[in-house]
Amino acid sequence: MDNAAFEMHEGATQNIPPVGKTNTIFRMEKKRPWSLMSIFLVCLLACTVTTAVGVLILSLVYINNSQPHLEPKPQATTIPILQKDVDPKFQFLNHLPKSKVFEFSGGAIQWARYRNNVKDYLSIEEEAFGSSLNSQRSQMTLGTLRIKSNGLRAPHWHFNANEHGYLVQGTAWIGVVDDGHVVTTYNVTAGQVIFFPKNTLHWIKNVGHEDCFFLLFFSTHDELQTLDLDDVFFSTPEDIASRSLKPEGGVNFIRTFQKQKEDQGVNLPPNLAELVMNASYTQSPESLVWRYFYDLKGSKEYRFPGGIIQLAQYWKNGSELSNNEKIFSEFLNQHQNTLALSTVRIYNNGLRQPHFHFNANEMGYVISGCAKVGIINTQGTIEFDIHVGDVMFFPIGNQHYIKSACDEDLLLLLAFSTGDQLQTLDMDDYFQATADHILAQLFFKKQNEFKKIPKFTEDQAINLP
Repeated sequence: MDNAAFEMHEGATQNIPPVGKTNTIFRMEKKRPWSLMSIFLVCLLACTVTTAVGVLILSLVYINNSQPHLEPKPQATTIPILQKDVDPKFQFLNHLPKSKVFEFSGGAIQWARYRNNVKDYLSIEEEAFGSSLNSQRSQMTLGTLRIKSNGLRAPHWHFNANEHGYLVQGTAWIGVVDDGHVVTTYNVTAGQVIFFPKNTLHWIKNVGHEDCFFLLFFSTHDELQTLDLDDVFFSTPEDIASRSLKPEGGVNFIRTFQKQKEDQGVNLPPNLAELVMNASYTQSPESLVWRYFYDLKGSKEYRFPGGIIQLAQYWKNGSELSNNEKIFSEFLNQHQNTLALSTVRIYNNGLRQPHFHFNANEMGYVISGCAKVGIINTQGTIEFDIHVGDVMFFPIGNQHYIKSACDEDLLLLLAFSTGDQLQTLDMDDYFQATADHILAQLFFKKQNEFKKIPKFTEDQAINLP
């Protein structure tokens, strides 16, 4: 716009220009309002577009944030879990002699078991074994109990497990108090089995000159829960104990008991001769004893070319059992979650051929000898060596084999997590039972080739080359 037009618009004292110029100015004045309107509309459009773009961006941000799968995971879950460097064989193998020894005045205990607190394991290998027992719901825990001469495993009971024991060495006197207040006492020697139902008070006293060494299996894969008699007594209020026991002197007599600083789980007072003047180790009638006792070493031997098996279990058909053995078998069957025990002797170079169990997990302890063990499951084959004191675990259905590898016989104590008769299938049996044309199709091998696999009249469960 020129200066004349501006001046005319601002003041009326200016001279009126010629008519031609007036028309030009008029046209320019007429155009001015439309230009301002255009500017306004453009600004409005720009604001609208800017607002729309802003809203769109905010919407996209909101949608993006509202979808968790597009958002980084919280820091706690993005920290990588460090896999512990442990050989897979330790799911099935525990070097028990390397585990913690719980020392007492009268002996010692060691455990192959699951622990609630991982800090209680001494090694990642021990943790792997304990976790395997628990995750596979093995229903088994193993402990070794060594009692010095005259030592006493204090009277106690277990809340959550039956107990099955095997005496490897020594002589012991056992006491059991059942729910009918019936006391049963008996003596055991090496090679015999003891049994204590869950929540049954019992004790073990070494009455020989050498150490007693027990292998104890408990029917739980959780941490074992136990109460000792002395702990219960000192946890009971004095007046309650006095009213219950009614001793001479009443509560004052109760107050004469002094709790020892050391755990008395396996007890042997230094002044025992002064405390005990006349001990008697009586034997109850056999009808009572055989509920809690089984003479495994004297039971029937199942002989094979490569070794011997003996069993302490429930038998559905007890026709071959003695009257006393029937008492034990039937008493086991009256209780839930009991175990079956077995000794397996494998001669030098003998093989307990590949087999699996339909109805039980298996746990074993090496009493003598050494061997190579293999376990075959969905993850493949794992082999490892076992020696005296080692513990092994075979989950239900997992095929496994044991080959004796020492000059001396391999002697194992095995426990199975079933109160019924053990059900087992060996490799040669299921091969012979499978139709040869099925095998031919499976292995891409001519049908008549399978006639080369012999069928033996003698059971080859433990065989020799």
